[in-house]
Amino acid sequence: MLSLKYLPRTIFSDYFLYIRGCFSNFHASTTCLEVDLYNLLYKKSQSEQSTKQVTGAGTRLSSKSGKCRTRRQVCQLILDHFDSQYSQELGDQWGSVRSVLLNPHCWQHGALLNRFGDLAGVQSHLHSLGYHSLVPHSHSPASRSEPGSSHICSPLRCLLPEGVTRLPTQRHRAGWLKQYYLLNAASLLPVLALQVRDGEKVLDLCSAPGGKALAVLQEAMPGLLRCNDVDESRSKWLLKTLQSYIPPAVLSTVTVTNTDGRAIGSAEPQVYDKVLVDAPCSNDRSWLFTPGPQQGELWLRARTQLPHLQKDLLCSALAAVRPGGMVVYSTCTLSRGENQSVVEAVLTSCPGVELLDLEEELIGSLSQHFTFARLQPPLGHLVVPEHGRTWGPMFVCRLRRLY
Repeated sequence: MLSLKYLPRTIFSDYFLYIRGCFSNFHASTTCLEVDLYNLLYKKSQSEQSTKQVTGAGTRLSSKSGKCRTRRQVCQLILDHFDSQYSQELGDQWGSVRSVLLNPHCWQHGALLNRFGDLAGVQSHLHSLGYHSLVPHSHSPASRSEPGSSHICSPLRCLLPEGVTRLPTQRHRAGWLKQYYLLNAASLLPVLALQVRDGEKVLDLCSAPGGKALAVLQEAMPGLLRCNDVDESRSKWLLKTLQSYIPPAVLSTVTVTNTDGRAIGSAEPQVYDKVLVDAPCSNDRSWLFTPGPQQGELWLRARTQLPHLQKDLLCSALAAVRPGGMVVYSTCTLSRGENQSVVEAVLTSCPGVELLDLEEELIGSLSQHFTFARLQPPLGHLVVPEHGRTWGPMFVCRLRRLY
């Protein structure tokens, strides 16, 4: 019997109510706009979500070119806003980033192999298609490089294509575990930074749709992995994802909950060894294709309030982690206000927290696959897409609670 615990909660998200209250003077014309706002604000990376759609079947590994089924229309209001903001924040890097974001045809997808599935012949076949490993493989978390090492290896296996070739998404079948999970490979950076070890208590604070939780379970066997999302429907999606990849014996250590992430720190202080905050953000890949200027204006107004929510979530995570434990904060936006500025505000307002360097241990090793922005202030690291290496955006920062 599947022993995964599911704790229901009201479908009306506290996060959504929070955002609505932040701009109550702004009158949306329809209820549909409010629903779309909720869906957009709490969406994770476009590639991680899109790969949950069924486009292929079974175990067949024939690849297909990365073409869009329909050409999406760019929202000029959002693009103008991005041009104004990111040309200042990213400088001359914005031109190449802009070109990739505007061309979904060139977006690449990595394949995270499922160690619990039947992988007979899968890896060798992918290598024959030109796929290569993101990081050197190790057989256990204990054999990974220690903090401060100049290289990284990991139990998880993610293979990257040379071009834009994309594998079909596998169908869910009862009694069969999927072999791979398609994703933006940069989304694994927060999981690699978290360095989960066997037996640890881990909290994934904003977990749906589940790609990073799945990656954690490819890395190690936590004593407890709590996957939390404030919305009931997204938590059900998360649950289905885990059931498609993880055997029941492993799922017995996983708990899926519907809780306001801002409240977990006060409700469960100093409980967890590691906490991941993959925060709700203004997903740049999605927002560029906002359907119409009216919704575009709504999203831009909401965007100004997101840093408040992100800071609250990060402070809650730091309260939930034990002294000496680590918190990783990540987003899939380029925005300085949602990235470095949030980290800076937390470091200023939360005593007993230190920023941990990732340069030698992680960033240097991954520079052969990812392009990193030159951040000012240099708080964390930001993967930016460029042609041929279209991974990102993905911001990551690691913090440690001292006491």
